[in-house]
Amino acid sequence: MTGRHVWAGVDLGTQSVRAVLADDDGTVLGRGSATLTGTRDGERHEQDPESWWRAAVAALRRATADAGRPPVAGVACCGTSGTILLVEDAPGDPARPLTPGLMYDDARAVAEAARVAAAPAPAWAEAGLRPQRTWALPKALWLLRHHRDHPRARIAHQVDVITSRLTGHPAATDTSNALKTGADPVSGTWPLADLARLGLPADRLPPLVRPGDTLGQVSPAAAEATGLTSGAPVVAGMTDGCAAQIAAGVLEPGRWSFVAGTTTVLKGVADTLPTDPTGALYSHRSPDRRWWPGGASSAGAGLLTREFGGPRPELESGGSGAVTYPLSGLGERFPFQRADARAFTLGTVASDRDRYTAILRGVVLAARLSLDHVARLGLPVEGAVTVTGGASRSDHWMRLHAAGLRREIRVPAEAEGAFGMAVLAAASANGGLVTAARRMLGPARTFAPEHPGPLDEAYARLVGELAARGWIDAGLAAAAAPGGDR
Repeated sequence: MTGRHVWAGVDLGTQSVRAVLADDDGTVLGRGSATLTGTRDGERHEQDPESWWRAAVAALRRATADAGRPPVAGVACCGTSGTILLVEDAPGDPARPLTPGLMYDDARAVAEAARVAAAPAPAWAEAGLRPQRTWALPKALWLLRHHRDHPRARIAHQVDVITSRLTGHPAATDTSNALKTGADPVSGTWPLADLARLGLPADRLPPLVRPGDTLGQVSPAAAEATGLTSGAPVVAGMTDGCAAQIAAGVLEPGRWSFVAGTTTVLKGVADTLPTDPTGALYSHRSPDRRWWPGGASSAGAGLLTREFGGPRPELESGGSGAVTYPLSGLGERFPFQRADARAFTLGTVASDRDRYTAILRGVVLAARLSLDHVARLGLPVEGAVTVTGGASRSDHWMRLHAAGLRREIRVPAEAEGAFGMAVLAAASANGGLVTAARRMLGPARTFAPEHPGPLDEAYARLVGELAARGWIDAGLAAAAAPGGDR
């Protein structure tokens, strides 16, 4: 061990739960994971919340055993943004699930979303928030409407189930996970009158704390189950996108990162709260009280999985020059909002190679459009861009990102959200989040851009088509003109 303390991080994903143990210098001492499954049917996407706890226990037991069961000084957890359920607090069983977990992309709350859109809280408008159908607030209203037989039920997020089980008592929720449930990011409180008007009364809401605050201590029962240390602080975490941002080291203004996976998540840093008239961009409040603006695009490598079953390295190079806007389902959320958006392809596609490389180009160019959108809003986009997620494991994909974005690409040594949570757990004992990250994050792989950008012509065609379809406005189309933001 190179540091004095050991910190644990847990990442509750869609397909698995991952746990990491790392010391003060960022050396990873142990890892563990356990799979998750869910149910998808059209707009329905659910998981069994009890499986989250079982998988978290299994992942932590493996990680702590892998590390040799060292004393753990603290633990933090992240989860998928917008995943929500109803729970009740029973003696000896805090946050007992009463319903399935409605996952981040469950889109059944149509009527509730319309009601929220028609009567939003003024605090959301002031913070530049425009709740969307898949956000947790409409789903919370949907759950309360469909489960009236549980009068004592309260709302909980995915991470709340885990932190409540770790501490042995009902845990507060962090303002990062609560953002899409209607929390005011400026004040860090619930706008209670507005939520009650919409049908979500105060007694159905958990208390709010800031990311990095202490929720409690690991209980003896949880310590025995997980291998964590009894009495270790349980630290309030953030969403999975924010956890990946910490792992990426994107913590200072002007820096931006992408989580490139099934979908694409953009995260950045600003000193002041940015606003987006289109409602596509929204901001989390960071543990150091800065703003982390960003958005989650539906475009990403999910289309490759649907069409090809996953990465196919033998198809990566060559191709016809076609480009696909890579949506695997219906609708786009960022950098523009369009409920009827579907994937489309420009150019000739005559083979699997053509189709595959067209999707790869589209993933990169959708990311470029996201950067052009935030630059258009007046936010600085400076220097290298960091990329994490599944795509970051492929050097070819990262070279393509550098070529398409025309920026240096950095791939951090430890890009997992679980590692980001270990850094957050360590922050209070290591001089704050930025200081802890500088100490714990290792060197990054870098990929240099090409000038001029070889994908500029494909980008111009893609932007022109998006504008012709009315999916983006003339202002974004102009800002996205090759060279216009450099």
